[in-house]
Amino acid sequence: MLIKFTGGKVYDPANGIDGQVRDIYVRDGRVVTPSATDTISAEYNLAGKVVMAGGIDPHSHIGGGKMNIARMMLPEDHQHDEVARGDLTRAGCGHAAPSTFLAGYRYAEMGYTAAFEPAMLAVNARQTHTEMADTPMIDKGAYVLLGSDDYFLRLLTRGANKEEIKDYIAWTMHAAQALAVKVVNPGGISAFKFNQRKLDLDEKHAFYGVTPRDIILTLGRSLQELGVPHPVHVHGCNLGVPGNKVTTLETIRAAEGTPIHLTHIQFHSYGTEGDFKFSSGAAEIAELVNQHKNVSIDVGQIMFGQTVTASGDSMRQYGNTKSAHPKKWVVMDIECDAGCGVVPMKYRDKSFVNALQWAIGLEMFLLVNDPWRVFLTTDHPNGAPFTTYPHLIRLLMDKTFRNEQLRRIHPGAQAATILGSITREYSLYEIAIMTRAGPAKSLGLRDRGHLGPGACADITVYDDNPDREAMFTTPAFVFKNGEMIVRNGKIVKVVTGATHVVRPEYDRKRTEKPLKDYFDTYHTVQMENFRLHDDEIITAGCGHAPGTCGCLIVQPVGARK
Repeated sequence: MLIKFTGGKVYDPANGIDGQVRDIYVRDGRVVTPSATDTISAEYNLAGKVVMAGGIDPHSHIGGGKMNIARMMLPEDHQHDEVARGDLTRAGCGHAAPSTFLAGYRYAEMGYTAAFEPAMLAVNARQTHTEMADTPMIDKGAYVLLGSDDYFLRLLTRGANKEEIKDYIAWTMHAAQALAVKVVNPGGISAFKFNQRKLDLDEKHAFYGVTPRDIILTLGRSLQELGVPHPVHVHGCNLGVPGNKVTTLETIRAAEGTPIHLTHIQFHSYGTEGDFKFSSGAAEIAELVNQHKNVSIDVGQIMFGQTVTASGDSMRQYGNTKSAHPKKWVVMDIECDAGCGVVPMKYRDKSFVNALQWAIGLEMFLLVNDPWRVFLTTDHPNGAPFTTYPHLIRLLMDKTFRNEQLRRIHPGAQAATILGSITREYSLYEIAIMTRAGPAKSLGLRDRGHLGPGACADITVYDDNPDREAMFTTPAFVFKNGEMIVRNGKIVKVVTGATHVVRPEYDRKRTEKPLKDYFDTYHTVQMENFRLHDDEIITAGCGHAPGTCGCLIVQPVGARK
């Protein structure tokens, strides 16, 4: 069956197409180049409409223990946002911490076809994958946490050779069925357990004697040599601390040219100038990012309103408990290898700090020159729910609207930001890069994020509305694997997305003997039970056997293309 999408204005940056009127042909869920003898089975007239690949969110907390804790501790979040069961869809609830089904529906209704969980603890991988499998409509994948676990820190402490370290990283990715590797407050989660309340880039861990710099460099170089497409995904030191811009600048330099992705960088871009001892470091950081082509970022934009912060950075979340709204929180240890903090938060436009945080994020978006290296995120739900993306896109595309919003925030924050002097407005082409092509390239998803021949037919069609918020809120059509799943912002078919993983090579014999000894000595779970097998995540998703469908996709290792 050949489907023709006729006459839409196509924005496909991966193939250099910038608003050109093009026809797109789809067969068996893939974009194809038809032959002269092919017969069109179905046709969609998209004249005057905007056509992009399906949206990709590279950093969204949609699975794992943190979000379940958030759901349990915020019944008021459920009560204020209830969605009844529909003819096709299941009931759900939650604004800041939506239930799994509702998260999938809302992503699809907004034109997104993939979202990736950035903080999967290996020991909790089974639960994380089960939750992701329970999230319909979109492709998923997860980044496994390393850098504060005991075994990794022991390797660094005894000076293990790089092959041994690479083997452990690769083994963990296999065991957890991960797409990438993330480090949260490198070494800091562990240091917190030894009564260290902070751990800066070159501070030594009280017990292991290693520094965050050691951890970041080791992980970054190892992943590069293993051929994992996505660079080490770094939640840096001193999140949310005034003056942390210095650490962020040094972290960029510390990478020494190794590919590195700095996540939710807004929370790491603070100075100490001014009466409030809180200022923007966005300009300095953006300048350094512009100079270092090995660095990519996502912003973690805050938006005003009620949300909940959920992070593996137990050290920093403990510090945030004084700002909890409502006044409740959870901070916990996980299997002695990691931590978790869940703190509800309400960002207010009349708060100097919150208002300046909002401005800092927008400064970062607008001052980083290369849209291929900056991705649109709110660190859902930490900065705001992902459903605020259309509003954020309008702020980036419409200078007049942005300045109107700027005039409404705390006057001290207005005076402390350069946002009003920035004239840049994002184009639709740049939005397509930042929300589609860029994340796909960074994650190594070679058949996603574009509309060239061979691409998966994940396609979003928008009315070309000058009100970009309205435009990106309600797409005219969304197609997943060539099937229409959304019409005029409403679900018309429920589908199951794929799970993406990466499997770098490692020496199994060399790796598993010492690991088994370690598990037998220190762990409460056997090594074999720790490991997640294919049939578990496939059964959780759609029930097909390995190789019989696209529900589990192993992305190739090697340099990004």
